[in-house]
Amino acid sequence: MAAPTLQQPGFLLANLKADSSNKPLLQRCQDLVKIIDEYPAKELHTIFPWLVECVFGSLDGVIAGWNLRLLHPRNSEYNVVMDFLNPSGPMMKLVYKLQAEEYKYEIPVNYLPGPVKACIQEGVLPDCPLFHNKLQFPPSGLLMLNLALNPFEFFMFNFAFCLITPKSYPQGQHGSTTDSAYFMLVDTYLKYFLPSEGSVPPSPFSDSRGSVTAPSARSSSVSFSGYGVHSPSLLKHHIFHQPSVNADPAAQEIWRSETLLQMFVEIWLHHYSLEMYQKLQSPQVKEPFSPTEEHVLVVRLLVKHLHGFSNSLKPEQLSSSPSAHSHTHTSPLEEFKRVVVQRFVQQKLYLFLQHCFGHWPLDASFRAVMETWLSYIQPWRYTGEKSNPQPDQNRTVPDKWESFVQENLLVYTKLFQVFLNRAVRTDLVNAKNALMVFRVAKVFAQPNLAEMIQKGEQLFLEPEHVLHHRQPRGYLTPSQGGSFLSSRQRVVTDVVFRVKSQVYALEGQDCQYKQMFGTELRGAVMKLIQIIAQARQTAKRISDHSNEVAANTSFLSWFGLGSPDLNNTFSGAEPEESGECLKKTHEFLDRALENLCQIFKLNQGQLTQLISNLSSSQDDGNCKQLPDCIPGESGLILTDLGRRQIMNGLRRFDIQYQGDPELQPIRSYENALLVRLFYRISSLLNERFGGHMYALCSRPDFLGRLGRHYLTDPDLTAKVKHSPLTRRTLERNRQPRLSLRLLASYRTLLLLLLLYTCGALLSLDPVSSTLLILTGGFLYGLLMTLFGDKLKTH
Repeated sequence: MAAPTLQQPGFLLANLKADSSNKPLLQRCQDLVKIIDEYPAKELHTIFPWLVECVFGSLDGVIAGWNLRLLHPRNSEYNVVMDFLNPSGPMMKLVYKLQAEEYKYEIPVNYLPGPVKACIQEGVLPDCPLFHNKLQFPPSGLLMLNLALNPFEFFMFNFAFCLITPKSYPQGQHGSTTDSAYFMLVDTYLKYFLPSEGSVPPSPFSDSRGSVTAPSARSSSVSFSGYGVHSPSLLKHHIFHQPSVNADPAAQEIWRSETLLQMFVEIWLHHYSLEMYQKLQSPQVKEPFSPTEEHVLVVRLLVKHLHGFSNSLKPEQLSSSPSAHSHTHTSPLEEFKRVVVQRFVQQKLYLFLQHCFGHWPLDASFRAVMETWLSYIQPWRYTGEKSNPQPDQNRTVPDKWESFVQENLLVYTKLFQVFLNRAVRTDLVNAKNALMVFRVAKVFAQPNLAEMIQKGEQLFLEPEHVLHHRQPRGYLTPSQGGSFLSSRQRVVTDVVFRVKSQVYALEGQDCQYKQMFGTELRGAVMKLIQIIAQARQTAKRISDHSNEVAANTSFLSWFGLGSPDLNNTFSGAEPEESGECLKKTHEFLDRALENLCQIFKLNQGQLTQLISNLSSSQDDGNCKQLPDCIPGESGLILTDLGRRQIMNGLRRFDIQYQGDPELQPIRSYENALLVRLFYRISSLLNERFGGHMYALCSRPDFLGRLGRHYLTDPDLTAKVKHSPLTRRTLERNRQPRLSLRLLASYRTLLLLLLLYTCGALLSLDPVSSTLLILTGGFLYGLLMTLFGDKLKTH
């Protein structure tokens, strides 16, 4: 290591910066591996912040870094990046090498999540121990505060922040999927630092005590309001009171697991506090943070892993009472598993999901949020038990999860109510939306789950028999004078108080709880059932109409006997709402109805009667009516009733092209060159003879009727009855004019070719064939003018 270490740190950084723009990624990683192995920590310390920024990008999003969220297995650089950033790879080796020397790296407080940043700027220490002992006080005041993080914390902060950094992706590329390098690294780090089996592997570097140095405790010289009496870390209080620091090597390394989890939870979830969420209910308040679908998918990965991590707790440790707890028999990792979900994730995830439920668009992308919620409320799915697998519908929820349901009562009941409010405003004819309703109903219909929720509600509604001056939380947070693990000695044994305290902790002392099995919500469920029934009928109408159109479509349409109008589709149909999708919609909605009846103990006879009454009250004529509107200056304006009719699929506008028919997009059955040519010819003729055409069509006699047949759209008035067409557009489209666009249609050209061929077979020259075709067209118009009204009547 003699030769390389003689190089000055400044030259090392300059060389690396030059190589970053000249060398490919594989060669750069190989060079970095050599540098990390050969250079001492003193010189690596200067390049570490730059290297982290090169990998994950800058915190402001200006520097993209290695674009881990866009890197997929099919990319040649994927394996290089995964090997370099592996928990046992060169990058983590550099982190441990610097960690042994206790270097610090600064992060501006401005990049912290909103509630944390607000607390610090107000001079109050955040509840999370992760940010304790790390504040740097510059002379400029609190607005310029920085956090001094150790190398492991600095690395994990930048890694976690990479997910929420707004970045401009290259043209044609979008956010990551679940096989991206970033997603796979999150999964790898979780499995490595939060292992379900065994312990966290020890660090390859050690200090004088035999282990990588854990974060140091806060200096007593630092004064900051709000510190209180607390342990600065989840497990250090436990570790530092060991008889010997070398007694349990796992205890010295558990802080990495704690740091990783706290960093993920704070950066990904802690963007909303209870006070902030209440302020967001006002429409005047701007939303501070909007998670993406990719963000939610990573959060779901975290939730699923934490359930598996917590459920891997040994049965003897799980059943042990607090009084029997002994440091000798319980490892720190086992203690961590016992409290990880309730103490770290519950409150922040609840507020995160509540915000997503209320602000997410009413489209199919909400599936990611819904599945994250369903993953959290079903911890029994992640127990690792593979014996005797049962279908979800028949899987009884074990009684041992009753305490989890009670401690997370609001996550079940309140979010279910918010989901109902979303469902009644969603187009359930869409198979993807119908699937979401079915999924939620299926989960809550699991045997024994509804009874557990109902029992939890009964416990919460028990008369208050505890003193009001007691803390509203059953578990003290560090800012209230307790540490996470030592608070096990202060767990309130009263089940009623425990349920009440959890509800008040999440919603505040003045919350107005609405029962999931109460009268009000039962009415909301009946409303959803009506909407589901309406959606089933709408899907059936779309399916029947599609089959009818398909049956009427034949080879004869090429000869002009079919409708050339592409708008001749059912007004409620979407591209994905046809064929198999409509069958899936029926299946999902039918099974959702069954599950809702099972959850809320609804009478099947009453439900059948309700649906049949709904069917009889909506005939086909009603479906073809416009939504409820009022006339305005520029056309029709929807009323609130009309909006509900559209959202519930009861009525729809007949969506058709309402502009100039000559300027509508060129169809696939038209020749683009001929469309443009005939448009220029007809425009010249209309401009030249427009006045004569108008005079002809204004005549009340037979010639006027004949002119209107050829020069106006006879179906315009019928279309207007079912469309919010504006007066200005209506007047413009009623002007008589000649249209030659029909001649640009391939089927018209084919028909003319066949007619000229027939004429040639009959020894007619082209001029004679043309005269016969024009005569036939004129006679057809003459007959339609004379007998058209009678034909329409029949």
